[in-house]
Amino acid sequence: MTTETPAKSTPSSTGIELTGLETIAESERKGRPAGLFWPWFAANVSVFGIAYGAYLLGFGISFWQAAIVGVVGIVISFFLVGVVSLAGKRGSAPTMVLSRTMFGVHGARVVSVLSWILTVGWETVLCTNAVFAVSATADFFSKGSGDSVALRVVTLLVVAAIIVTLGIFGFTWIMRAQLIITIITGVITVIFLVTVLPLIDFSKVGAVEAGSAAAVIGGLVFMMTGFGLGWVNAGADYSRYLPRNSSGRGVVGWTTFGAAVAPAVLLIFGLLLAGSSKTLKDAIGAYSLGPLVGLTQPWFIIPFAIVVVLGLIAGAVMDVYSSGLSLLSAGLRVPRPVAAGIDGVIMTLLSVYVIFFGGDFFGQFQGFLITLGVPIAVWCGIFVADVILRKRDIDDKALHDARGRYGAVNWLSIGLLVVGTVIGWGLVTNTYAAWLGWQGYLLFGLKADWGGANLGVLIALVIGFVGYLIGGRGAVRRQES
Repeated sequence: MTTETPAKSTPSSTGIELTGLETIAESERKGRPAGLFWPWFAANVSVFGIAYGAYLLGFGISFWQAAIVGVVGIVISFFLVGVVSLAGKRGSAPTMVLSRTMFGVHGARVVSVLSWILTVGWETVLCTNAVFAVSATADFFSKGSGDSVALRVVTLLVVAAIIVTLGIFGFTWIMRAQLIITIITGVITVIFLVTVLPLIDFSKVGAVEAGSAAAVIGGLVFMMTGFGLGWVNAGADYSRYLPRNSSGRGVVGWTTFGAAVAPAVLLIFGLLLAGSSKTLKDAIGAYSLGPLVGLTQPWFIIPFAIVVVLGLIAGAVMDVYSSGLSLLSAGLRVPRPVAAGIDGVIMTLLSVYVIFFGGDFFGQFQGFLITLGVPIAVWCGIFVADVILRKRDIDDKALHDARGRYGAVNWLSIGLLVVGTVIGWGLVTNTYAAWLGWQGYLLFGLKADWGGANLGVLIALVIGFVGYLIGGRGAVRRQES
């Protein structure tokens, strides 16, 4: 069949959102752009941002180099999320459904699969870190004997149940939960930052030597892939309920500000803490958030641990919700709550693997980010170019009809995705994960100096953006005529 007819959205007496790939009806659109601050702040206020300070210094760069590229990478990458969110306001549909305007109704299934893999990966990372944080808290109070397999299993089941339940209930419940999480985590995180100030040794931080240009660029790319480029494929999922006459600048601005402000502040503190203690930097790099729990005052450890877990849950909930929508857009014919439940089960199984059998956490995590960051960067470049070129609202019906104005497959976009990915993977290296050692095949003699810069992500973004901005102009004009 060439026409895809999404299931009717019907009210649920349980409060569960049944809307899946459908365009949001005018009567259901509500809210203001400022409301986007809450979910994006809650999803990114996680102290995972502090851990990135250790990760970033691991590139062999100074505090000031890391601070500049870190903040720039965070803001620019979340600005891209804001631009994607703008399309949600214009089209009132999930991000991957809106991708059909540039990839075609069937062609967009390719990027939907990529989006699904990325969000499942991220929700797994966040879920496992929540378990590690609880384990570290128990270990601290029992002086090394409290962490156990049983505790990790119980924690995983509880955390996963909360994440999956909110993902199944959907948009309204997620927005309410994120407002509460934002307030709680925001206040307690500020208290935590005050309590760890005495641990900062500015002389040691200032003594960290500067790194090469390649190392600086590598840090920038890592920050972009670790923050905004990990969310671009979900941007429109949370702006699609806004009225179409909402301020476009407000959508972009509130999304960018809400998502970027907390990680930017947390990153600076993370750099100061990691620069003050090599032991702490190495511990965070190997074990993620666990070592952070014991940094604060004893009376504050439990409140801080709760905030750590809440922040991670907030991000994972948004990922489960968006991964369910990506799975539907990829072609799975089930109700949206079922898709979210399927993703939750997969997340739980992957978390079991990472927690009990995963080995080097950071290496696998960075390899995952860089590898998927390349094709997602190409898609993001294409999507942003399409938002710039498109002057009219999107045709709702044509998004579900392969015979409509957006067609079945847009081979220009597919071609850009393939070319950008092939070139991008050739310009990145993944020495952290042995199974990705085949990458970097276009660096040749420059691999030793520039292999860690991962230029392929930036090049992929440019290929997608410039290629579609030039080559897609005529197609967009025809679609809108």
